[in-house]
Amino acid sequence: VSSPMNFSVLGVIAAMAFVLVGLLLLMLHYMYRHKGTYHTNEAKGTEFAENADVALQDDPSFQDNGGNSKKEYFI
Repeated sequence: VSSPMNFSVLGVIAAMAFVLVGLLLLMLHYMYRHKGTYHTNEAKGTEFAENADVALQDDPSFQDNGGNSKKEYFI
C-alpha cells in the first residue's frame, strides 16, 4: 500500500517544514534581539533650548570655530 514515492514526498514535505520552522525561529530571534535599538546622535539637552545657537554652544565639535561670524547648521 505504501510505495517509495509516498515516502520521498513525505520526506520533501518534512524537509520544507523543517526549513520554514527554522526560518521562523531565526526571524523571531532577530526581532527579539533588535527591538528598541533606535539610537540618535543628537546632542543631549538640546530639546529645551530656545534656538540653535544656545543648543549648540556647549557642543565640543563646534567649540573651535574661530569666531561667530560664520555659522553652519547641518540638517
